[in-house]
Amino acid sequence: MNVAEIASAVERNAVPVVFVNVLLQQLGLPVPAVPTLLLAGSLVAAPGVLAEALAAAVVASVVADWVWYGAGRAFGYRVLAGLCRLSINPASCVTQTESRFVRWGIPSLVVAKFIPGFSTVAPPIAGALRMSITGFLLAAGAGAVLWAGLALGAGWLLRDAVPEAIAMLDRNAAGAALVVGLALVVWLAWKVWQRYRFRQLSAVPHILPAELLAALAADQPPLLLDLRGASMVAEMGPIPGAVVAEHDRLEQAVQGWPKDRPIITLCACPQDAGAVQAARRLLDQGFVSVRPLTGGYDAWVAATQRGLTPDPRGA
Repeated sequence: MNVAEIASAVERNAVPVVFVNVLLQQLGLPVPAVPTLLLAGSLVAAPGVLAEALAAAVVASVVADWVWYGAGRAFGYRVLAGLCRLSINPASCVTQTESRFVRWGIPSLVVAKFIPGFSTVAPPIAGALRMSITGFLLAAGAGAVLWAGLALGAGWLLRDAVPEAIAMLDRNAAGAALVVGLALVVWLAWKVWQRYRFRQLSAVPHILPAELLAALAADQPPLLLDLRGASMVAEMGPIPGAVVAEHDRLEQAVQGWPKDRPIITLCACPQDAGAVQAARRLLDQGFVSVRPLTGGYDAWVAATQRGLTPDPRGA
């Protein structure tokens, strides 16, 4: 099927194509929806059909957001941890996004669709934090109208240029496919480089859970920095003696701490990503000894459940 045939199919079935594409994309599949919205907006001539396409996009987006909201409400932080593990770049931990969501509140849902990655994690975060379903759906709907409306509207404004663009792509289909392929390769290479760079940065000394529990029982225990997200802290409870911190406000959390006091960072991220990032930042700021906890919160829970109770004097 050539480009012209694809465009013709979209024109004939704009509403179902938009609905399915947006639904799959908002559920997390790597199928970009904005190009489809632009194309549908440019090919649909009747204002009524354009309104139907907008309604289809909004309904699909809200349905997907509602599914993620329900998953977050039912399974809490485990959904967020799963999303974090799916990331090709473990350094982009969901808990950092969660802290921004908590700070911005409901308005963040309105702009979520315009922020790569945030549109997927914002709904389950809202569910995990037990946000009002009415407020969530209103904000998600407003964001979907803004996002889909702008894309469809931009396509409609550019409708006169679309036939020529389609004809040009038809004449140069091989070249266009090559450009798309190269762009995908560059994007994947960049993501792999980010992963490699994270692994290089993560080469900092760690501490094992048993070693941490022993250190907490000493006369001068280390300071413990808890970098879990707000939903996980609320659901699982605080860690005795730990100071809860956000990545964006790390300096405020450690303000007044002596530079020569050992510090342990802890998170609930794959490969201890958030704890490693925080440790690196604190080391760069002159703290002498900062070590991430190997295995993060899960390892901490496993160690304490073996009958070892940490001394809460760390703070």
